[in-house]
Amino acid sequence: MSEYTRDAYKSMRIRVLIVDDHPIVRQGLATVLDQQEDLSVVGQAADGVEAVVKARGLLPDIILMDLQMPEMDGVEAITQILGEGSDTKIIILTTYATDEYIFTDIEAGARGYLLKDSPPDDVVKAIRTVHQGESMIQPKIASRLLDRLGQLSHAHPPETLLSDREIEVLQIMSTGAANKEIASQLLIGQSTVKTHIVRIFSKLGVNGRTEAVSEGLKKGIIEL
Repeated sequence: MSEYTRDAYKSMRIRVLIVDDHPIVRQGLATVLDQQEDLSVVGQAADGVEAVVKARGLLPDIILMDLQMPEMDGVEAITQILGEGSDTKIIILTTYATDEYIFTDIEAGARGYLLKDSPPDDVVKAIRTVHQGESMIQPKIASRLLDRLGQLSHAHPPETLLSDREIEVLQIMSTGAANKEIASQLLIGQSTVKTHIVRIFSKLGVNGRTEAVSEGLKKGIIEL
């Protein structure tokens, strides 16, 4: 095979960035993916901050993203990467299967959601499927997501659709708590709190905390 043909072939492969704070997980995934003729692991990142930097520099087609990581979690990383107008598609690969994680990540823009106990073939299939512009969510996760959306549409007015976690953030915000206090009470990172607040403002059509709390009270979303 000529150098030109080899370079052209490589350029057709799906470029994957692996983001996980455990080296053994990253290396295991890289080994599996690099065995596929149509996939190429172009980089690895150990946290959300590194993921954002490498997404800018490497321009991967697909990012396999863990959720709980130091420095910056997966949700905040997704928000930053996609917020910069990137065409990269993101697949969550995590051990967390709670409704709150699922809903928040899909809402942030993830196109796939898999658990780490998924067979390697499922991960490979997810990458190919999402790269083609479709979504790939494990059936049991998809079922819970649909149930959750149904509950929200009945529990809250369509114009808000605040998630349970966003309602918790708004409720604590009504006490005058700062982001650090909210993060401490909910056992989440401050960057995640900021992400929730941005979404709360957007959904309620407000520009500040006082307005958000006022709207939340008017709509019966929170109570004093």
